[in-house]
Amino acid sequence: MRFSDIHERAIVRKGGIEELNALLPQLPPRSELEARTDDRYLAEITRCVFKAGFVWRVIDNKWAGFEAAFHGFVPAYWQQVSPEVLEELASDERIVRNMQKIRTVPENARMIMDAAREYGSFGRFLNQWPSEDQVGLLLWLKRNGSRLGGNSAQYFLRRVGWDGFIMSHDVVAGLRLAGLLDASPGSKKGLQQAQAAFTAWHQETGLAYSQLSRILSCSIEG
Repeated sequence: MRFSDIHERAIVRKGGIEELNALLPQLPPRSELEARTDDRYLAEITRCVFKAGFVWRVIDNKWAGFEAAFHGFVPAYWQQVSPEVLEELASDERIVRNMQKIRTVPENARMIMDAAREYGSFGRFLNQWPSEDQVGLLLWLKRNGSRLGGNSAQYFLRRVGWDGFIMSHDVVAGLRLAGLLDASPGSKKGLQQAQAAFTAWHQETGLAYSQLSRILSCSIEG
């Protein structure tokens, strides 16, 4: 299926090209990935981990409390934090008191610090990873981080401005409708099938992967 057919369907569903374009994510310059400091990456990873399976607006509404409780998410501190600090956070009313998710912070801090030691910063590490290999990056994050399987890593990458697709319910439905996905969307094979589709559409249209992903989701009847 050519992406122009999907694009036309999305335009009709959203009431016009201007209405559709207003919904598309606008990517910041790639240089901003390197400009973002490592503490901000740990913060965004933590936000996405806590949002998984939870009401997103609750996390957003409490986020100032998270920032205060986690002292700005400095990875060098959190990678070696004592168990006692984590136990105290489990009773801190400023945050969502989920101990399993609290424990992800030092683990993801170590992941960020390891990449920063090799590349200079976590942002530089992300910047050198191409969008045509999003599957490789997702597998790396799942392997080296904590609770970064499923869609959490995909939402994290979108939030920080890395150009990629998100396997939302509508995107999965759109890929299946186009006959481009027959595996489980969370499996390596399913991700590779999605990658192949989005890479082909990127080459066809020149649009960013994140924009292709949004257009595909908008083409599906709600």
